[in-house]
Amino acid sequence: MTSVRFCRDWFILSCNKKLVAIHTKESREPFVFDCSDAEKPPKSLKDDSNSNDGSTEETGSDEVLAIAVSSSGKLVALTDDTKRLVLFECEPSWRCISTRWVVRRCVSLVFSQAEDELLVADKSGDVYSFSVVEPQAEGELKMGHLSMLLSMAVSPDDKFIITADRDEKIRVSHRRSPYNIQSFCLGHRQFVSALHVPPSHPHWLLSGSGDGTMKLWEFESGRRLQSWDLSQLDESQSSDPDKNTAVVQIISSSDGCHVAVLCEGESTVHFFHLDQDEQRLVPHSRLQLAHCPLDATFDPEGQLWVLLDSSDTPLKIHTLQQDSWQCRTDSSELSRVSEALWPHWNTAESTRSSRRFENLYKMGYDNVSVYLQKKQQRLEEQQQKRIKAQTSNRNKRLKKDASA
Repeated sequence: MTSVRFCRDWFILSCNKKLVAIHTKESREPFVFDCSDAEKPPKSLKDDSNSNDGSTEETGSDEVLAIAVSSSGKLVALTDDTKRLVLFECEPSWRCISTRWVVRRCVSLVFSQAEDELLVADKSGDVYSFSVVEPQAEGELKMGHLSMLLSMAVSPDDKFIITADRDEKIRVSHRRSPYNIQSFCLGHRQFVSALHVPPSHPHWLLSGSGDGTMKLWEFESGRRLQSWDLSQLDESQSSDPDKNTAVVQIISSSDGCHVAVLCEGESTVHFFHLDQDEQRLVPHSRLQLAHCPLDATFDPEGQLWVLLDSSDTPLKIHTLQQDSWQCRTDSSELSRVSEALWPHWNTAESTRSSRRFENLYKMGYDNVSVYLQKKQQRLEEQQQKRIKAQTSNRNKRLKKDASA
């Protein structure tokens, strides 16, 4: 999965099988980690995996599935299609701390705020805990859902784990005792694909879904505060009730005043602004791009870096000027990053445009109309049988009377 993040002054890109880190302020050598050249899974892990699911040996593609950056910017983690879990340290210099192995392919990674724990959510609905203090220790099963997990977050006080699944549920669990569920945030009509806790409001939770809405919650109580249908906010698009648009990313600036929302397959970025007086989020503006954004991230200065599905100019920087988001063309940081990024981006062209959520939508079936149609057909057949039987009996009586 193609993703971008900021780790202090390092711009981080994951594309295809590589993790690339480029310093935005200084002319330093980029750090490149290629999963195809990394440590191979032990034979015992393959045997255990095959015996658990009864399948034949499966070789992963080494594609990076998810990345995470710690709150201090000192640690970075990635997981790939070969079930690696790799932990990095980026200060004072980049180095690989450990390579461990997960049971199943993962969809989300998140560090605890204390940076002593790395939480890993996989496709089967389980959450595992991996120690950061003991980087070689195996993972411990933390909690589980009955359906596929799609996103995960940790509250700023490290008290709660917030998980979202395919069955429209958001669960808030106590981190130290995950069997103790604090609340559920219910209201989405499709899978929940994105979660974000704004740094300026640690008791708030933003969630995005395949139903095309973003909702604001007070997650400890499960109370919904606000909701927006993103398709109605975009006046340039015709409202099509049959069109599914999944929210793929919700991010905010470091001060929490600006929130950006990306939707799958759309070339629009939706911006929201925090109203300090009324303590609520209000729609601010929309940024129309030349290509669909693959991912986006805010840098420490509050600038929005957008990665586009383009072979020519894949990276753009936007800043807030005079109450509107404008594209910067005179940035030395952008030139430095784009130059270092280009060789690695060119090789990822075949895999970067894949859609993540198009197969997760639940289809509805009108069973009542089918039932009524079959019932009517059955009644008509019974009626024809009765008419045929009555006709046959009448003919028999006529023949009997004639013979008499």
